[in-house]
Amino acid sequence: MDLSIVQTGIFDDVPKHGRFLFFQIRHGVEGKDIKQCLQAIVPQVDGASVVLGLGDATLNALGVEHIESLHFPSYDTRGVQVASTPAALWLWLRGDDLGIITLAAQSLMSSLKPGYELDNYIDTFKYKDGHDLTGYEDGTENPEGDEAYAAAFDKTGGSYVAIQQWVHDLAHFKSHSQDKQDQIIGRRLSDNVELSDAPASAHVKRTEQEAFDPETFLLRRSMAYGEGVEAGLVFQSFAYTTESFNKIMAKMVGEEDGIVDALFSFTRPITGAFFWCPPMKDGQPDLSAIL
Repeated sequence: MDLSIVQTGIFDDVPKHGRFLFFQIRHGVEGKDIKQCLQAIVPQVDGASVVLGLGDATLNALGVEHIESLHFPSYDTRGVQVASTPAALWLWLRGDDLGIITLAAQSLMSSLKPGYELDNYIDTFKYKDGHDLTGYEDGTENPEGDEAYAAAFDKTGGSYVAIQQWVHDLAHFKSHSQDKQDQIIGRRLSDNVELSDAPASAHVKRTEQEAFDPETFLLRRSMAYGEGVEAGLVFQSFAYTTESFNKIMAKMVGEEDGIVDALFSFTRPITGAFFWCPPMKDGQPDLSAIL
């Protein structure tokens, strides 16, 4: 496990605060302009307090063909919808001080302005010890240590992240009895123990990573968010290949057996995108493979 070649913010636990910035390429911008923007932000991305991901549009503008496909799966089936909303570049700012995060965001946006424009942002926070706003612990089945490293990073130190913004109807979820809520999730809220008799639609049953052949592991680093009357979860998972997420998402929407994840009974993803997170070298993103 060599942490010097990876963005350690991926490997570390989620921070107290986070800010997700999503950018699109400005109209009329050429590849050379994109290259200059990336070179400008490299010194500002330490991989720990700032994590960088590049989308298809950026890679295509640079003529990169050897990075894995970043086509995010979309579904409109069995009464549920999964959105695909690709972006050209993504930054995850992490820390305990919102002031520091804000100033870092301003600096990064200024450096990217010649080639990119801000498309969306989400401010997030760590709820309790990494719980979803439903009260249930998120990422219980996360691999740890060497297994987490192997799941999240390829041999070069690169990683692929899947990001979705899930909007919860918490009032509807809380209108159910505690037993019904537990059945939707597949775990007891009281002790986080998986239900032995959980229904096939329970979230833990649809996403049980050991149930796939071969086993499919993700390193989840999701964060809660709330803005005005809207609240939910910014789901994000890291893996050495996009196929890991694709397999799990397909099972959640019932592509395999027609059974839809009960999670969709109270929440829905309104965004969805893949990004390639480059490895690190000498404390900065190593973009030698694409520039």
